[in-house]
Amino acid sequence: MAYSYFVVERENELFKIIINIPKTLNSLSSRVLNELSIIIDEVKKDQKIKCIIITGVEKAFVAGADIEEMSEMDFNQALGFSNTGHKVFTKIERLSVPVIAALNGFTLGGGLELALSCDIRIASSKAKLGQPEVGLGIIPGFGATQRLVRTIGPGAAKHLIYTGDIIRADRALELGLVSKVVEPEVLQEETVKIARAIISKSFNAVKTAKRSINEGLDMPLENALEHEKVLFAGCFTHQDQKEGMKAFIEKRKPNFE
Repeated sequence: MAYSYFVVERENELFKIIINIPKTLNSLSSRVLNELSIIIDEVKKDQKIKCIIITGVEKAFVAGADIEEMSEMDFNQALGFSNTGHKVFTKIERLSVPVIAALNGFTLGGGLELALSCDIRIASSKAKLGQPEVGLGIIPGFGATQRLVRTIGPGAAKHLIYTGDIIRADRALELGLVSKVVEPEVLQEETVKIARAIISKSFNAVKTAKRSINEGLDMPLENALEHEKVLFAGCFTHQDQKEGMKAFIEKRKPNFE
């Protein structure tokens, strides 16, 4: 299926979503968000996909939301726009499969919020990240006041949001905002390598780990630990546990489902 704002690529169990609006530095308008939502709905239907990569073309991952569109909004329109962004980013966050953001350039405002909805963030050394909304007289509207805090802690998140500072990839790595920084020419290759490493493991175990982490974040620690126990035990009802442990004992590579 052809899309207006995205290019999608399928490589066996790996699915790539490439934001392809270079004239606007891949900015997120209502139309772009709605099309992304459609793509995510299609991905959810495909049981063979085991990992997703989201990236952008040319100079930007996503340079932000569409300021021209936002400039004429009233309260109700702004609320609707925020709802649209929240819905699609929550869809991404709640996918059972891991999602990796390959940050190839500017990752600002709504772009960083999109990246925060992904499980893993890998950045080009030339990437710039930030939440500059306060300079426009607004706050982040697609989840950064909550997801950024949960990712790097309230102190660092408040600093970035209150100042609107734009930081380099190496600083993002120090903060734990990204997990790896690589040179631009190897970003896509390195991201695919990480995706392939994930795909090679038990898909049941990976998606169960994601479920335990994500659902546990919304629970008190005691409840989250109990939740982990049940999910851990549930792995022992799946064939992958039998195969993985048998392969370990037999000193061979496992053949997971």
